[in-house]
Amino acid sequence: MDGTLVDSTASVERAWGRFAARHGLEAAAILAVAHGRPTIEVVAEFAPPGVDVVGETDRIEAEEIDRTDGISEIPGAAALLESLDPSRWAVVTSATRALTLRRLAAVGIPLPKVLVAADDVTKGKPHPQPYMLAARALGFDASAAVAFEDAPAGLISATEAGAATVVVGGYEGDATAGLPRVPDLTGVTVTQDGPALAVHLP
Repeated sequence: MDGTLVDSTASVERAWGRFAARHGLEAAAILAVAHGRPTIEVVAEFAPPGVDVVGETDRIEAEEIDRTDGISEIPGAAALLESLDPSRWAVVTSATRALTLRRLAAVGIPLPKVLVAADDVTKGKPHPQPYMLAARALGFDASAAVAFEDAPAGLISATEAGAATVVVGGYEGDATAGLPRVPDLTGVTVTQDGPALAVHLP
């Protein structure tokens, strides 16, 4: 969702900045690895000894749900999803279910019939489990899917699940090697050929 359907960069950076300030941490170090990962995993990695990891995660989550100012649709996201059969696409995110639904609704993006959020997995991105669960819920193997991702954790998760993976945005790194790329979702279209869908990139 974040960085692929919704541009929440400013909101996410403010939330991690507040977390860092509360605990005397370096925000830049947290932001370097936080994108695309479950909040509780990042909190557990950086929180000083004695900090209530669950309580801190809940606080960050509540702040982000309450503050949707500054978030916007990734161009083309709503139009692409509205053009699709709702039974053929899913949202796979490291955000919680509550935050995902709040952000999608805030920017006018259709809510998914299938949503795999941080609450639904035992192993979050970069593990392939989230994409494997989503594909199964849609009635397909992940190798039949096309995934759109913007951050290292998501790109690794999708490719290791076997999905054909497309990079959205400008991230460059080992996880993007050899993958097709789009700046946003403008111009991405899907056509149907019998039971199969074909994704066309601009």
